[in-house]
Amino acid sequence: MKKHNTESVPYISISELQKEMPFDSAQGNGIIILDAREPKEFEVSHIKNAMCVGYDFFNLENTLKKLPKNKNTKIVVYCSLGIRSEDIAEKLQKENYTNVFNLYGGIFEWKNKGNTIVNPQNNPTEKVHAFNKEWSKWLHKGEKNI
Repeated sequence: MKKHNTESVPYISISELQKEMPFDSAQGNGIIILDAREPKEFEVSHIKNAMCVGYDFFNLENTLKKLPKNKNTKIVVYCSLGIRSEDIAEKLQKENYTNVFNLYGGIFEWKNKGNTIVNPQNNPTEKVHAFNKEWSKWLHKGEKNI
């Protein structure tokens, strides 16, 4: 990841996030979870209660309308590994959001650590969109869906 990220956005580890998210719910303690993957990836599975904001067609104005006015609200952005999410998180920082984090290892690491992911019906699933064949090597648990 160091090859692709500038680390301009602080990382939050899976374990740190879990401490703040009781019962495997992304609504724990008012944390906002944003998924910076494409809708087709999000529709395979995502972290429970995450909001899909996309990447290729990310719309900052629409995303800002969905976020709290309190710019100190904790926001955690993730993608497959943590590369696209850094770009989206940087855009939020430029809008003066001060408590923005990049989930280290993204949904792949989330699943690799044995955490629950859900499908569009909010039911647990083992399927994870693996982005592409090259990146799929980092997903060790779950069912790879490309």
